[in-house]
Order: sequence, then structure tokens, then C-alpha cells
Amino acid sequence: METKVKNFDASLLVKYGLKDTVAHHNLSGEELQEITVKNNWGQETENGTLVVRTGKFTGRSPQDRFLVKDDYTSEKVWWGKINKPISPANFDALYNRVTSYLEGKEIYVHDAAVGAYREYRLNVRTITEYPWSAFFVKNMFLRLNEEELQNFTEDWLVVCAPGYVEQEPEKYGLRQGNFSILNFSKKIALIAGSAYTGEMKKGIFSALNLILPVEKDVLPMHCSANVGKDEDTAIFFGLSGTGKTTLSADPNRKLIGDDEHGWTAKDIIFNFEGGCYAKIIDLTEEKEPEIYRAIKPGAMLENIVFKSNSKEVDFEDSSITQNTRVSYPIDHIENIKEPSFAGNPTNIFFLTCDAFGVLPPVSKLTPGQAAYHFISGYTAKVAGTEAGINEPVPSFSACFGEPFMPLHPTVYGEMLSKKMTEANVNVWLINTGWSGGSYGVGSRIKLKYTRAMISAILEGQLDNIELKVHPIFGLHMPVSCPGVPTEKLDPINTWENKGSYIQKAIQLAHSFHLNFEKFAGQASKQILSGGPLIDEHHHLEEHF
Repeated sequence: METKVKNFDASLLVKYGLKDTVAHHNLSGEELQEITVKNNWGQETENGTLVVRTGKFTGRSPQDRFLVKDDYTSEKVWWGKINKPISPANFDALYNRVTSYLEGKEIYVHDAAVGAYREYRLNVRTITEYPWSAFFVKNMFLRLNEEELQNFTEDWLVVCAPGYVEQEPEKYGLRQGNFSILNFSKKIALIAGSAYTGEMKKGIFSALNLILPVEKDVLPMHCSANVGKDEDTAIFFGLSGTGKTTLSADPNRKLIGDDEHGWTAKDIIFNFEGGCYAKIIDLTEEKEPEIYRAIKPGAMLENIVFKSNSKEVDFEDSSITQNTRVSYPIDHIENIKEPSFAGNPTNIFFLTCDAFGVLPPVSKLTPGQAAYHFISGYTAKVAGTEAGINEPVPSFSACFGEPFMPLHPTVYGEMLSKKMTEANVNVWLINTGWSGGSYGVGSRIKLKYTRAMISAILEGQLDNIELKVHPIFGLHMPVSCPGVPTEKLDPINTWENKGSYIQKAIQLAHSFHLNFEKFAGQASKQILSGGPLIDEHHHLEEHF
């Protein structure tokens, strides 16, 4: 049964600048869903799962994310196009405008926490305009028991008003009417103009990405994690669409979490969250059974389309967005680690969807390569994922989560390198993208092969395998792997035209070097040595 705190004193909201509001406090998921459906803000699928549409924004809007620049942040934050400053005065003015907008409205207050390892836990109070925004937070943050709720005091406040669009954005240093702002001194995440629920989740993740390394000596990571029967932890880094959520949901291993974790100085990997937020475009029960079965009452689907004349989800329909999503409490997955933390990792996987088809499907990284590829955060965008993209485009997101990283990427890179060395962890680069040619010519590497590679690594079957060096990227490729055709392991073997492969590989290697130029000044020699090895074309041919 859901816990409810009764007799919430709505006058407490005055301290947040909220007047004349009707506050619904810590409603159950059933109540929030009922209000959503009753007001035609959402529908239900044939099995009773809530469905909502997020309107204009079906993904985050990173260009409209700001950090308040003040005494706390000015010297710590890596300011630039990712971390854009806004003045304390402009934040205060916008906060007052949003709270004035919420006057007289019904609002939904939800109390939760982030950080499964109690020593690093933060209490988060969320105030939302829409009931289904509170439903999302209920799924995604850690759920508290009745005693914890009775004695609740927030460490951070999230205020989310999707219906408020600023009409004079330039006046307040904004780009347009929507915004997501973090104020580290006041400990507030202010979100307006966008109903995309991921803005709330990523706002708190961004806050932790500054607080934990600076104040707690904890490395925050945009990754999934699971643990085996022998207590061997595995971590999966990867950007959207690389298979991070899919590959960490393994029936033979317990899921720690699917997206955001911390690595402590006490050798603990802990989940920040209490739920999962998975992409579901082209979802099938056969390919991703754990995620498919998690879609049941208590979950929430975003921006999906029903099959005609039914309440059955059409997972292939991307007419609203490619970024269709489901959020669900982590216990919708049967095989989970409780509580959501475990010991040091034995293996770390960097997942990339290389649409150029040139990276090996599996390769082992040296410590320098691991730091280099972590800071690079490479994947590729393919046609159809964004307007104007008609062929593969290299995409680099530092630390596999640059939009959420307030500090300079080398800070996280050096922390990871140090922890990897101390823990003697194996690091692997896994290409879940194309083989036999670029997107449109080659084909996507089969999920069963990727799973076989990861299983072989986790079972120690590649510990002493012969490795050969890729002459352009310097990566160490296994010459064989159980369950994978040998010819697939060296990508040049899968291309009909070897010269085209070499040309495309050099082109991608140059992209890596160009991207890394902005980090070179603050990167160590070991990290710099981890980049691609680019020789002249005629030298390369003798290697292949």
C-alpha cells in the first residue's frame, strides 16, 4: 500500500513563494493517474498503463539550460556552450514569475530522495503543475517510508511549471521562453516551458555531478550497472541509443540501476535513482523482455502512438518522436539488487553506436585509452534522429553525459582513471552500431552478438585471449570470442572494399583528434596517448 502523509500544511508553501494554491501532497500513483486521465491529460493502454504526451518538447532542450553564476559556482564550473551562466538577479526574477503563475492553481508536491547509499543521499521535494509530472518523479526517485516522509526536510527543491512560457526571454538572459536553471546556492532546480519529464531527472543529476566530486570525493557517472552471482559489478557507459539500458538488463545478473550512479572513495557503486527511464522505439518482447514486461500499471509511457482503433501501443510508430519513453519503478524489473549498490566494478563497458561501421565490435582499452574515450564520449547520429541529418554524423559528449557535467571533463576523466587503476578494472569499448559498411550500406551488429561478447567478458573467457592492435585506433581486438563469428571481430573483414574502410576509419580518427583539441591543454600525457594512431595511407595498407 502506498504511504500518504496526511494533514499537509499548505501554508508551508508560502516559504516557496506560493500563495493561494491547492497542494496535493504525496499522492499515490493510482491517485495521480486517476487525476491525469479524468482531466484528459493522459490515457491508459489496454493493460492500464498511463500514457501522456509532453507537447512541443519530446526531449531535453540543452541550449536552454543555465547555471546561476555566483560565489559558489564561478570558479568551479566549466563555463561555455554547455554550462551557460545566468545571474542570481535574473534567476530570482524568473522564480518569482513562475510562482506567480502557479498562484490559484492545483499543484502536486512529492517528497523523495536520490542516492541509494545513505551517506550520500539527498532529499528532494518536487512541486509540479501537472499530476503526471509528479507520477514520473514518484517512479524515478527513491521512494521513502512513512517515517521518512513524516520527518522530511528537503536538501533540494524542484519547481516544474511546463505551462509557463517567458514572454520576454532576452530581458532575463534566456534564449527563448522555456528554461531549466540550477541554483546551487539556493539549491533549487527551476524548470518552465517544457513538459518533457527528463528535464527534472537530469536537473537533479546535473546538481549531483557538481556536488559529489567537489564536496564528497564521489565520481558521478552517466551509466547503468549490474552485479553477478559472484558479486562482480559491471558498469555500462553510453549515450542514448547505444544499448545502455538494454544490455544492463540481464536475466543472469541483478540490476543496480539503468542510468545514473556514483563511485565512492569507499569502493561502492550506488544508484542515484529508484526507477528506469528507457527508450522504447521498436521495442519487442523478444529483444528486450525485461523492459517490455515492465510496461504495466505503475509505469508511464511518453509520446507513444496507439495502433488504429485500439489501446495497443505501436512501438514502431515514431510519428511524434523517435524518443518514445517509459518510466517505471526499478522493482518492475524482476532481477534487481536491493538496496541498489554494490562493490567496485570488475569490468567497465563504453558503448558506442558507430554508424560509420569502422570501430571493432569489442576491444580492450589501456588506462590511457579508457580515459581518452571516456572524455571523448563518442557515438554517431544517424539519418532521421534529428532534422537535417541525412548521413552519419560523429557525436561527442564528454564523459558520456556532457550536457549534465558542470565541471571540466578532465576532472571526471582523471577521477575515473585513478579509480580504475586502484580497482584494477578491465575497460572495454563495445560498438553496438554498424558492421560491413556505414549506415545505409552495412548492417547493425546483431544484439545477440553484442550480448555474447559481454557475457564472454563477464565470465572471464576473454581474460587471456590473444589480442591484435587496430592500426588506426590502437585498440586491442580479441581474435576470437565464443558465440561470435571470428570474421566479425576485425571490422575491415566485413567490408567488401578494404580501401573504403581505411578511408572511412581515417576520417573518423581525425574527428576524434579534432574533438579532443579543446581538452588537450588540461589532459595528462597518458590520456593524450590514448587517442587514435593516424599514419599516412600507404603505411596503413601493409597492416591490413
